[in-house]
Amino acid sequence: MDLRKPEIMIQNKTVAVVVPAFNEESQICDVIDHMPGFVDRIVVVNDCSTDRTGEIVSRYLNNGRNDGKVIRNVTSLEIVGRYQGANRELQRQTAEEIRYFEPSEVVNSDPERERVILINMYKNSGVGAAIARGYKWCKDHGIDCTAVMAGDGQMDPAELESLCMPVVVEGIDYVKGNRLIHRSSELVIPATRFFGNSVLSILTKLASGYWSVSDAQTGYTAISAKALNAISLHKIYRGYGMPNDMLVKLNIALCTIKEVEIKPVYGIGEKSKMKISKVIPRVSLLLLRSFFRRLWLKYFIRDFHPLFILYNMGFILFFISIPFAFRILSFYLTGPAGERPILNSIMFMFLIISSMQCFLFAMWMDIQDNQHLYHR
Repeated sequence: MDLRKPEIMIQNKTVAVVVPAFNEESQICDVIDHMPGFVDRIVVVNDCSTDRTGEIVSRYLNNGRNDGKVIRNVTSLEIVGRYQGANRELQRQTAEEIRYFEPSEVVNSDPERERVILINMYKNSGVGAAIARGYKWCKDHGIDCTAVMAGDGQMDPAELESLCMPVVVEGIDYVKGNRLIHRSSELVIPATRFFGNSVLSILTKLASGYWSVSDAQTGYTAISAKALNAISLHKIYRGYGMPNDMLVKLNIALCTIKEVEIKPVYGIGEKSKMKISKVIPRVSLLLLRSFFRRLWLKYFIRDFHPLFILYNMGFILFFISIPFAFRILSFYLTGPAGERPILNSIMFMFLIISSMQCFLFAMWMDIQDNQHLYHR
């Protein structure tokens, strides 16, 4: 592909694609070469690969055909005006926050004019950390719409426009692909992955507050400049739970979200590095912590909401019921024959039913409060 001939921009907006890559020497060329022409920047983040991934991408920087639209670093632009002190402070913090990211190097000699950008991480930091570093580059350069495509070629570039259009045309903050609503999903997605994805999607609904989302593990996404500036990029989860963590952070920031149907793509030469048996427990624990963080930040500290009381009462009553459950179990295992722990049974039933009622009312309120953030 001749990188000097980009197509017309979408709605006069700048579009970039972050490509996290770890040992993708066999696939990375296809990802770059098949990138749609409306993409202004292809930001490849080489996560300290041990193969030739970095060397292969660096060839694009030196082939004389890497010219792109001029995009300035917004952190270096001067903000003038007596009432612009707050914006100048934000610009200063944006310029200095790079120290919170994993050490890396932008290889390009003129990144403001080159279409393919190569960022080399000094140590392997995880797919989430690689994406966060790519996000940081796009945030610093004021990119209007930033998408993510894996370096293993498992995402169809023909579907990229459908992900970007809601961001640049409708003003949606975050658009994610959904493979589970495609009619081939049960036929194409491996059974273990389909099951693991479904479990984590249910947990993500509860943790994030986006109750209508599914396929929480998809990494094919697009995000607006507003959303990039609304969350702490360096705090994004570094591992495979990154898509789940992003949804929680975006919900706390009151960002709008939309899902678009995409195809599940397997068997094109990609080699998955994700171990389901390890990912599910880790991401589940992440989502549990994220749920409580969202609850306290969004519904107590920023704006008190009754669901905060209901959720916490549900947990309190549930934990109080546990000793009664153990007493009942112990009595049936070791107690005298013919006797029944009536009082313990009544207390357990009262507490567990009250706990479930609190949870159900809290979930209903949570759904109602976040419904306006989900766009169909």
